[in-house]
Amino acid sequence: MSKRVLVVGDVMTDVIVRPEGPVVIGSDRRAAIETRPGGSGANQAVWLGAAGVEVAFAARVGMVDKASHEGRFRLCGVTPYLAGDEKLHSGMLVTLVDPSGERSFLTDRGANLNLSAEDLPDSLLDNTGLLLVSGYSFFAPGPRAAVQSLLSRARRRGTQIAIDPASIGFLGEVGPSVFLGWVGMADWIFANADEAEMLTGTADLALQMERLGAQFKSVVIKRGRDGATVGSKGGIELSRPAPVVPVVDTTGAGDAFAAGFIAALMAPLQLEMCLERGIENGARAVQHVGGQPGRL
Repeated sequence: MSKRVLVVGDVMTDVIVRPEGPVVIGSDRRAAIETRPGGSGANQAVWLGAAGVEVAFAARVGMVDKASHEGRFRLCGVTPYLAGDEKLHSGMLVTLVDPSGERSFLTDRGANLNLSAEDLPDSLLDNTGLLLVSGYSFFAPGPRAAVQSLLSRARRRGTQIAIDPASIGFLGEVGPSVFLGWVGMADWIFANADEAEMLTGTADLALQMERLGAQFKSVVIKRGRDGATVGSKGGIELSRPAPVVPVVDTTGAGDAFAAGFIAALMAPLQLEMCLERGIENGARAVQHVGGQPGRL
């Protein structure tokens, strides 16, 4: 699988807030506040670029920011295909990070909500070996129709498809059966432990593999501090632990994992090495603030 990876998802500016203690309702709390480039799809594309993978990224941004976003993606080794929106601004996300590194989000998806089929032409699939779609694209009607059209075209071409559910909050709003119906059959799913439990209705890892494996050929479950597991409808195939590292911010750790795994898959390397590369990338991600490598 030496072809490129095409990522479709959101572009966001992350405003990362790390309060010194609990938020005081109606009053002040000192905090460290930083801005970082973000968005689940954008994070995945940049991590793939950092791994040396040929990667393209398709999304929609505010027209005023289009050139600057394109320049930054190119500097990160990503070929951008960004549509400019003249009405909506680029997406923004406020991330509240507690002392343990756990995150809560406030999201304004902005121009991402206007992603259309015209933004995702057939030419994007040329020389594409794997299409990675962020689950956020399914949670609004316009983007959902756009990515469903692209997925149909990818299936006709025989392009591998990977899905990252992306948001336990939005999954809970629409319900697992609705989300899985929107997605359809695919080759890979990269779900975290909470998403896997919600999508399957069970906390049993083997049952999660079996149930998700009925729709996805290969199932990867990201388990945070417990590492990650790969399987299929036949059950668990491989599990690996995560290294013990200092956790600064877990933003983008799942995106980094997916990118590390897919980079190894495209090499191509054995499944065990794909899992290890994903875990290594996730461990790197939690040791700095922001969802992308270093201070990009």
